[in-house]
Amino acid sequence: MKIYIAGPITKGDQFQNVRRASDVATLLLEMGHTPYVPHMTCLWHMIHPQSYERWLSFDFEWISVCDAVLRMDGDSDGADREVAFAKECNIPVFYRISDLCK
Repeated sequence: MKIYIAGPITKGDQFQNVRRASDVATLLLEMGHTPYVPHMTCLWHMIHPQSYERWLSFDFEWISVCDAVLRMDGDSDGADREVAFAKECNIPVFYRISDLCK
């Protein structure tokens, strides 16, 4: 499945958040999935900053072509909006990697 990883990016330690999402993506890849890691846009943003709403709109486009969303734990208004968008689009949302094995 194509799985969008939703979780904290800017709240807390940004680089630690990117690391956590990358670790999750690696696990998903090893399980045979195709993860999308929006956290990687942090590097793009450093070079070519965009508004928060523009990035979120970009994320919604990716979510709309994914088979599922995996919501990582942690406080994130953006990830909460991504989950709401996925649910509006009838895209399944998972909260644990183990749920993808069922």
